[in-house]
Amino acid sequence: QVQLVESGGGLVQSGGSLRLSCAPSASLFSFNDMGWYRQAPGKQRELVAVITDDITGGIKKYADSVKGRFTIARDDAKNTLSLQMNSLNPEDTAIYYCYANQYVLSQKSDYWGEGTQVAVPS
Repeated sequence: QVQLVESGGGLVQSGGSLRLSCAPSASLFSFNDMGWYRQAPGKQRELVAVITDDITGGIKKYADSVKGRFTIARDDAKNTLSLQMNSLNPEDTAIYYCYANQYVLSQKSDYWGEGTQVAVPS
């Protein structure tokens, strides 16, 4: 069973930065799409950023609310997925989840981390 372990969350003042990391128990090359989702209190989980695998060009997609502030990246050498978050504001407060999927013989499998808390007080 694939595991995804997030790290890097914490408390940061408005305008500050944080860098989240996700360490999978399998090689990055075994995954297709990887990304970050977040869930704020009382709200549904939403997509923050996603990146496709190298074969499909490493295409990045961001939620409109984070464009220009957040950057997703896959580091093959370190076997990690990261999310650099700049200019944080209170609306970014949420639990951030690492996500990955695999397609094996046309069967799709989704994997989630347990989440890391990001808090930006108003």
